[in-house]
Amino acid sequence: MSAKHITALAVAASMALVPVAATGASAAAKPNLRACYDGRCAITLTKSVSFRVSSRFGITRLAISFDSSTVRVKGTGPGVTSQAILGGGASGSVNNIGIRIVSLSGGKAVLRLSPRK
Repeated sequence: MSAKHITALAVAASMALVPVAATGASAAAKPNLRACYDGRCAITLTKSVSFRVSSRFGITRLAISFDSSTVRVKGTGPGVTSQAILGGGASGSVNNIGIRIVSLSGGKAVLRLSPRK
């Protein structure tokens, strides 16, 4: 084999080792939960999550879980627990953080959070 063939084979072999997820299009996007700290965000969930929120809401953490028919949002803080259980398309709030269920299925929940006055 010539040096050109060996170099071409080495390049082809190194390209074959690139993981499929690294291509971007097929990689699943994780929700940006830090964007929800101020109580204002739109998130798409594929599993239960828990994240910090501003203490100005009287809570410091939101935990969100869901199944095909309900979304449970639980807010906790020092000495405080508050929760809302919502069906698809419903709206509610947990300690002045408004929650609207945009869509809901067994594998995915799309929510919009917004501060309430």
